[in-house]
This record gives sequence, structure tokens and C-alpha cells, in this order.
Amino acid sequence: MAPPNQLCLVLVIFIYIFSLSSLPTSAIIPKPNVSLPLPSSQLVENLCNGKAVENRRFCLKALSSPKIIAAMDTTQLGTLIMKLGAANAKATLNVYNEIIKKAGSPQALKALNCCVEAYKYAILSFEMVSSELVEDPQTVNYDVAVIGPEIANCQKELINAKVQAPRPCAGNRFIKYYVSMGYDITSTLELENPNEY
Repeated sequence: MAPPNQLCLVLVIFIYIFSLSSLPTSAIIPKPNVSLPLPSSQLVENLCNGKAVENRRFCLKALSSPKIIAAMDTTQLGTLIMKLGAANAKATLNVYNEIIKKAGSPQALKALNCCVEAYKYAILSFEMVSSELVEDPQTVNYDVAVIGPEIANCQKELINAKVQAPRPCAGNRFIKYYVSMGYDITSTLELENPNEY
């Protein structure tokens, strides 16, 4: 039998590994030039090499969690992507809400409020797509695609109001990447199930 100190060490390591594997899906903002911690699955590779995906490196990094790599089919992967998109949109919305509290000019406040509305729309859309992905990929393909113009309008308003906000601008860029991944995965689902719609 192992000494008590070794048992404690093994128990601590087990608890640490278990706690890492059960982390909730949260907003993922990848750091540039970071290598992937896990090899990606063929589903993830195919998606990240898709025509509609704007940033392959972001795609691979964002989809590198064990839960996503273990996705068994395109529908499951799509659902996980939509959940990540919604989580990222929520995190960015929180940043906008904090910046609004410090907005100086009426133009800045107007631009920030436009972005808040765009992110509320993005969250609802990602969540709706996540729940309807199995039923109608054709409709959800459109629902994902229309998030992009909302975020582009937010970005335009920020530029016009001369709002300097690096974190929300990064959030805008990342949401566009999630939209491109969502659009690609829902397009793939349409092709996989042509007779159902």
C-alpha cells in the first residue's frame, strides 16, 4: 500500500485534472501565435478549412477543447459552435455595458447603444440556432448570416463616433469569425441533408 503522502498527491492530481475537464464553455478569445493544446478532429479540420471561415487559426484555436474535438457529427459540432458564439457575444456585451457607464459624448453613447442592441440580437440568434440546428439547417443558415451585418453596423457606428475601444473591437472581430464558422457549418448541414428541406 502506498504511503499517505503519495495517496494525497495522486488525489490532488486527479481532482485537478477532473476540474479542468469539466470547465464550462465560456467566451474564447484566442491569443495570437499560440500552438494548439490538442490535435483537432477531422470535423474541426474540415470546418476550419471551409471557404466561408474567415480566420483558420482562430477557428482551430476556438475549437480546440476536448468537448468540441469529441463532437461525433456536424450537427453536434454546429451546436457547440453556436454555444461558443453566444458565450463570446455575452462576454463582449458585458464589455460594452461597462464602457457605456463611462461614455463621454452623445455620439459615443449612441454608438455604444447600437452595439449593445447588436450583441443582444447576436446572443438571441446564436442561442436560437443552437436549439433549431437539428430541425432546419436551411433556416438557421440565414439566421447565422444576418448576425454579421448587425455587428458590421456596430463597428461602423463606433468608427463614426470616434470611439476608441480595443476590447470591444476585438470582440466584434471574433464574433464575425464565429458567424463565418456558423455559416459554414450550417451550409455543410444543408448539403448533408438535401432531401429533408
